[in-house]
Amino acid sequence: MADLKQLNGLALAYMGDAIFEVAVRDHLLRQGKTNPNRLHTTATQYVSAKAQDQILKHWLATEALTDFEVTIVNRGRNAKSKTVRKNTDLMTYRYSTAFEALIGYLYLTEATERLNELMNSAIAFHDAVIEKGGK
Repeated sequence: MADLKQLNGLALAYMGDAIFEVAVRDHLLRQGKTNPNRLHTTATQYVSAKAQDQILKHWLATEALTDFEVTIVNRGRNAKSKTVRKNTDLMTYRYSTAFEALIGYLYLTEATERLNELMNSAIAFHDAVIEKGGK
């Protein structure tokens, strides 16, 4: 495998996207949600670029990340992609990519405890936003 410290932000985000999606699906199923259409709709709210942007900005504002994790975030945020997601401005897209890059890095380096801590934090943050009526 390539040196994980050298992987570009988009490669890390590729893995992080999949890992966070699985965590969200697990969370929703454990809540007792079983309708496939509702599961998909609800999961999409968690894994949207906007939601990931908000989560990451919350972590940065509350200094929840280590200095090294911020370095990984910056690598993901600064990664140059040739495509931009639909319905998402460039900065939201970059911060969501940075979020995914961090998740991907933690997964690939087998930092399981920290990965679970941050994914649980992300899901709890998003749940709190939903409870307040935000989107």
